Amino acid sequence: MAATTQNFYELYRRSSVGAALTDTLDDLITDHQIDPQLAMKVLANFDRAITEVLQEKVKARLSFKGSLDTYRFCDEVWTFQLKNVIFKMDNNSQAVSADKVKIVSCTAKPTGNGP
Repeated sequence: MAATTQNFYELYRRSSVGAALTDTLDDLITDHQIDPQLAMKVLANFDRAITEVLQEKVKARLSFKGSLDTYRFCDEVWTFQLKNVIFKMDNNSQAVSADKVKIVSCTAKPTGNGP
C-alpha cells in the first residue's frame, strides 16, 4: 500500500504556541545548533500534530454573536472580521466579549485513512 502524503495548513504557526516554537527554532538556527531543514521538518510536524489534536481531542462547543465587519474568500480560505463579539460556552459559563475577532476557515483536507 502506498503512503499518502498529507499536507496541513500553517494557520496555527501564528498562535502563541506556534510563534514561541518558531522563535525558538530561529534561535537554534542562528546559534548553529540545528539546520534550517530540521526546523522546517519540526514546523511541518507541528502543523500536523496540532491539527490532529484539535480535531480529535477538543470536544467543547462555543457560540458567538457579533457584527460582521468584513469577509473574503480567496484560495479556498474564508476570512471573517467581526466587531463587538460575545462568546458563550455550551456549559453555561460566563460570557466573554471582544471588540474585534478574526476568524479564518479552511476547507478540510482528506486524511488519507480511507480504503
